[in-house]
Amino acid sequence: MTAPRKRAPNQALSALINEAGWTNGRLARAVNRLGPAARLDLSYDESAVSYWRSGTLPRRRVQPLVLEALSTALGRPVTSAAAGFSTTASGPGGTPDNLVDLVKDDMDPSRRGMLAATLYSAALAVPGFSELGDRMDSSAITERAGRTVRIGAGEVTTVRTMTTRIADILDELGAGHARPMAAAFLANTVMPWVNAEATSAVKAGMLAAASDLVYLTGWMAMYEKAHGLGQQYYLQALQLAGDAGDQLTYCRTLRGMALQASNLGHGPKALQLADSAAEAAPAAGPRLTAFLRGQQAHGAAMVKDRRQAFAWLAETEAALSKADGRNDAVGGYDQAAYFFHVSHVLAELGDLPGSIKAMQQSNRSRPVNERQGRLHANGVLATRQWQQGHVEAAAATWDRFLDDYEALSTVRGDEHFATLRQHVRAKPAVRVVRQLGDRAGAVAQAKSV
Repeated sequence: MTAPRKRAPNQALSALINEAGWTNGRLARAVNRLGPAARLDLSYDESAVSYWRSGTLPRRRVQPLVLEALSTALGRPVTSAAAGFSTTASGPGGTPDNLVDLVKDDMDPSRRGMLAATLYSAALAVPGFSELGDRMDSSAITERAGRTVRIGAGEVTTVRTMTTRIADILDELGAGHARPMAAAFLANTVMPWVNAEATSAVKAGMLAAASDLVYLTGWMAMYEKAHGLGQQYYLQALQLAGDAGDQLTYCRTLRGMALQASNLGHGPKALQLADSAAEAAPAAGPRLTAFLRGQQAHGAAMVKDRRQAFAWLAETEAALSKADGRNDAVGGYDQAAYFFHVSHVLAELGDLPGSIKAMQQSNRSRPVNERQGRLHANGVLATRQWQQGHVEAAAATWDRFLDDYEALSTVRGDEHFATLRQHVRAKPAVRVVRQLGDRAGAVAQAKSV
């Protein structure tokens, strides 16, 4: 009888742990802390890491968490191969083979939950614009997308128009309804067109239009707290923008990634991405400058660089004052967006009253049809008013929040709604809070039907 073959020790993993200066227990605790982000309840201890070092592979869903923990500790991306894992496992920020696989999974309700649990990587290396371009695997797309057709400028216009319509649906009904629609349109229509025969000008236009829609889809995933999925879409948008030579969409996507990092509390990463977006920006008008400087100001405030944060806010205000009234390709950055950034900067720097005042100015400047943005702004405002002890003002803001929340399907809105319910439970004896609780209960019941 042949004796079972002994596993070879994972020397690569051991070398990384030693380089980080970590014990087995410290790696286990770091992986456990990352578990909730991947919807895993983990309780590893040092013995589990000893098994991994001896050659036993962590569970497939746990491998990305090990890689992310080590990437954060070492300050550089750690791949599956570098850690001695199977090369088929995804590393930090790893994506499916191509965009076709990603959107097909996202349009499938049975797969969407798994995608939403994909881990966000703060250690992800982002390719520069000059590194991208002409790397799309057209053969892979041909194999999956089916018969090649020929497209013209009309198909490019169709993608642009659908992107605008999906953005409108996002604002009217929420990302819960809009993102599956975007994924289905990408999978069934856009990807075959990306691979279609076309003149060089039409091909570039289609790649740029696809990049813009993929960016929007990533933004919606981010808004729905599916941060790993949003990061994957953003990476695909960067690649498409590079293939198209579309520097504007590339820097716009980087700015979206900076916003995502700030939402997750990764201040240095948020600032790095915001700076990269500004550096990559093409020569353009003042609205683009305001769009980018506002995000840089927020990133600087997160790392407590007060002087730089206010300097960039001043540049944002100056640039916005020179912009015309057109809502252009950078998302219509306007006074509402500017004061929203001012509010976040002040909050990061400890000025809660100033932050509240700026958010109120943002809401007064917001277009009446901008429901999604108003919902989030009111959720943030009410939370800060409550923290300041302004209970009646917070209750009034929460009431306005409910006006929009009733009609929207949004995970971020659900998160704010949970905060509202916590506030109601904290002060049930206050009349306006009790009335708010009654309305919130009715809204919750209506949304559950």
